[in-house]
Order: sequence, then C-alpha cells, then structure tokens
Amino acid sequence: MKRAIVMVIDSMGIGAMSDCQEFNDIPECNTLKHVCEFNNGLNVPNMQKIGLGNIQDFKGIEKEPAPIGQYGTMLEKSKGKDTTTGHWEMAGLISPKPFSTYPHGFPPELIDEFVKETNCGSVLANRPASGTAIIAELNEEHHRTKYPIVYTSADSVFQIAVDTDLIPLQTLYNWCEIAREILDKGDWNVSRVIARPYKIIDGKPTRISKDRRDYSMVPSHTILNDIKNSGGKVIAIGKIEDIFSKSGITHAIHTGSNREGLELTLKAVKNELDLESIAYPDYKEAKTTTGNLIFTNLVDTDMLYGHRNDPKGYGKAIEEIDTYVDDIIENMTNEDLLIITADHGCDPTVEGTDHTREKVPVLVYSKNIKPKNLGVINGFDYVAKIIKEHIF
Repeated sequence: MKRAIVMVIDSMGIGAMSDCQEFNDIPECNTLKHVCEFNNGLNVPNMQKIGLGNIQDFKGIEKEPAPIGQYGTMLEKSKGKDTTTGHWEMAGLISPKPFSTYPHGFPPELIDEFVKETNCGSVLANRPASGTAIIAELNEEHHRTKYPIVYTSADSVFQIAVDTDLIPLQTLYNWCEIAREILDKGDWNVSRVIARPYKIIDGKPTRISKDRRDYSMVPSHTILNDIKNSGGKVIAIGKIEDIFSKSGITHAIHTGSNREGLELTLKAVKNELDLESIAYPDYKEAKTTTGNLIFTNLVDTDMLYGHRNDPKGYGKAIEEIDTYVDDIIENMTNEDLLIITADHGCDPTVEGTDHTREKVPVLVYSKNIKPKNLGVINGFDYVAKIIKEHIF
C-alpha cells in the first residue's frame, strides 16, 4: 500500500518572501536561522542527513556531503502568512485573495450579532492581542462578568477565550460554531474561528492546548478529497482536521503536544494506531485503494514558542521533532514517502508576536529516492504534486 507521510513543523520558515513588507514583516526575518543562532546551533542529525543544512547556512546544522533525501525551498503563491493558506496550498489549493484581517477589532454589527445569537451577554477585548497576554489582563473581569474574551491578531482569526471552570468547554465550542456560521453567511472572509480554553493553574491563567479547536472555512477541493474519494485513508493528526474543516478526512485525532503528535505519527507509520476509534462515522473501508495519507501538524513551535518570542523553547521543540525522524524512517516501507515542511514563519527573535511571511523548507525521503537539491520551488502545492505522483 502506497502511503505519503506529511509532517508540518508549524511556522518553521527559512527567510522572508520578497513581498514580506506587504504583510508588515521585515526582510530580515528568518525563523530557523535566527533560532539556530540564538541557541548557538541545533542538534538535528536526522533532518541534517536528509539535507536540511544544505538548503542554506544554519548555525550548527552541517551541510551533508551525501544527503539521503531531496531538499529545497518553497515559495508561497497564496496571499497569506497563516496556517490555513499554508496548509491548503500544500494540499493543492491556492488562495489568491487574502483573508480579511481586523487590526482595529471586529465591527460592532458583527459583535452585536455574535452576542445576540450566543446569548453571552457581551464580550471583552475585541482587539488584536497576544493570547496569553489578553487572558492574563482580562481574567478577573471575565470571572466577574462571565463574558467571553474575543480577540484577533495580524492573522485572519476570530478567537474566543474562556476559563472552562467558569464556562463549560462545550459552551465555548457552541459559541465558536455560531461565530463560524455568522462569518460564513456574511462577507467577513475570516479564515478561522479558534476556541481558546484555559484554566487557572497554580494561580495563573493557562491555556489548555489539547482542548483548542479551530473552525476554518471549508476548502473547495484538495488532494485530501482525491485520496478519500479513491477509497484511501486520510489520517489527520493534530489540528489538520480543523484546518480542512473535516473535508477530505477519514480519520482524525487531536493532540495536546508535539510529543503526542509525534508518537501518534510513528504509530500510524507502524500500523499500530487504533484507526477504528478515530474513524469518521461515515467512513467505510474500501476493498481497493490507490494509497493513504498520514498528515500531521506539530503546532508547539508556533503556538508555544514563536508567538511567545521564545527562541530557546523553539529550538528545543525542533530538536525533539528530529529525535523521531529516524524512527519514522526506520519503520517506513518501500512504498512510503516522507515529506517534512512548514506552513509559514513566526520568527521569535523579531519585534512582535505575529506570523512572518516566509519561505519554507521541504525535505523529501523514501527508501528508493534519488537524492538531489530541489532548489527554489514556486508554490507549496509542490507537496500536493509529489503526493499525487506517488499515490496515483
């Protein structure tokens, strides 16, 4: 059975796109390079073997004289620097029109409709903010009023934060679903509604990653739909299910950390994942199929370290990911294709806490691959192209 395994190291960009200033970014941003420099080099021997250090000069990641895979740099065609546009383009869907952003908060008519439809009373904040900062700032008022904290960022996101010991988690999810419906029926063009649950732990408001949910716009058609329609399995690990609004997915499991996502990916590669327990209700196993896809998003680099300007933590997260690459490769069959890439940047060393408009690395490995330098590739949809060539 042919399989493609795609691992997205969320936000591990490798240098500013030529149009970065249109997205309020500086030409100097380079997430991986700056994380390497801050940490005086990174220990990533397995991605180094595939050819990561051959793409450009990264401190501590050596150039491999005899790489075992293919390596290159992908440029984004879509107009964005966010999770949705990056992943959709990897899956073959270009977004020529940028999603809308709301640098001054959401218009009163949108908020009024949200309050009316959810019966939440009112909202707090309604402005761009760092999630951890806005929760810390407004936690006491949230507890006093029970109003949800609604905020956005430089990305196209409508984020709702609540303490789930105060407001039930299912209520938060319901409010997010209502927000998604309101946004979709209007001309708001907002990419994602994000549920941001938190709890007070050791006296500090702390976000609960495993309970986060993203409610994205529904993509028109991607390589995921092609695989599902051909009878194949599309196993979504992490927030992949949310990014694609379940479109083209057959099996899904959310994760609370990169380590959990990596363990699940390894289990999927080894055919040890309990697929029956994570299958969609409408999934019926096909007697014949062309191939399957394992699609993993590793979000800690972005959520815990990029947005929080923590290059030390970012570096450790990349090193942790690398420790699983050799086990994944070792358990691959001759029919498997591994792709390691990223969806945008989030340089933790530059001013601000938002995503950065960056190029991304792509590493490609199979047991029968001919190693080569792929150079500069126009479009993240190169990933969809090689998946299609491999599976179909």
